[in-house]
Amino acid sequence: MYIKPQQKLYDLIAPVVETMGYELVGIEYLPHDGTSVLRIYIDIEQGIVVKDCQRVSEQVSTLLDVEDPVPGFYHLEVSSPGLDRPLFTEAHFERFVGCDVRIQLETPMIDGRRKYKGKLLGIDGGEVKVLQDGEEVDLPFAQIQKARLVAEV
Repeated sequence: MYIKPQQKLYDLIAPVVETMGYELVGIEYLPHDGTSVLRIYIDIEQGIVVKDCQRVSEQVSTLLDVEDPVPGFYHLEVSSPGLDRPLFTEAHFERFVGCDVRIQLETPMIDGRRKYKGKLLGIDGGEVKVLQDGEEVDLPFAQIQKARLVAEV
């Protein structure tokens, strides 16, 4: 199984978030010169409010201060996944079959393209299946850099 770079952080943070009653949707680490951003997405059935983000931020911040898994200076952000929910795991791609998605690959695949948008058909054998412009496209899960639901307006 392919392990995304944030897997170590996920394994460290997930038990704390889940013990608090939330789902850890995923983690983004955005390195920058100077100050980086560590963004944690949480969810709960009734929806996330600011107070939830504050509670999780306090607990995770303490954990990160003790474990120190992120080099240098960074800002910790705790957020709901929002309407354009990011998809991080194979289970996310199974859960949102039938929804419209935007996917960006790490490297160009088909006809030199990195970006795809279409209806999510599912995941099978490590391939994410998307219906784009009337054609089924198979995208390797291991090559996905970003994936999000397209918010319905």
